[in-house]
Amino acid sequence: MNGQNRSDIYPGLEVDIILKKDQRSGKKTRGIVKDMLTSSSYHSRGIKVRLEDGQVGRVIEIVEE
Repeated sequence: MNGQNRSDIYPGLEVDIILKKDQRSGKKTRGIVKDMLTSSSYHSRGIKVRLEDGQVGRVIEIVEE
């Protein structure tokens, strides 16, 4: 599932994000959502979140277990 809809994302969810510095390479970072930083309900490049470890990036995939 992609991370473009804010309604699909909530604190405690495990996601893959792309950090600003990794946008060119496409390197994914996995973590747990702490805060949602995008206020709109949809974003074409992914909802921006802060992970529990403090890293900020856009959600590219929701990890489903």
